[in-house]
Amino acid sequence: MKHVPRLTLDDAKMMMRAAEQKAMEIGVDMDIAIVDDGGNLLLFQRMDNARITSITIAIDKAFTAGAARKSTRAYGEVSGPGAPAFGINSSIQGRFMIFAGGLPIYIDDQPVGGIGCSSGSPDQDETVAQAGIDALRNNLA
Repeated sequence: MKHVPRLTLDDAKMMMRAAEQKAMEIGVDMDIAIVDDGGNLLLFQRMDNARITSITIAIDKAFTAGAARKSTRAYGEVSGPGAPAFGINSSIQGRFMIFAGGLPIYIDDQPVGGIGCSSGSPDQDETVAQAGIDALRNNLA
């Protein structure tokens, strides 16, 4: 039987604090979502001035990264016309995100979830998501 690590609510809360701190550091209020390895929402936070239209986007970025186990940026790179994943963004009732800001979360090479951020530029969204992942890894080290 295979034993796999699981992302806990406490893990998600710690990641959220780190992501929020990074968002404040770069001066962009964010919508931040964290999901388990099946893409199920564990934690969501909308900072005061984050875009209302980015709520669903952040959740869907986390869903895509967690369930598909690949960054949303990576899917964007292979989903243009003529590319191998062209049209994937219309799958799963349009929930599949293909722009940066969603990152898969791995512990000991095992997928445990995803984090998605939205309201900034794609690079800012990804930077905030990475801060959450880095905090988790540092806590486990």
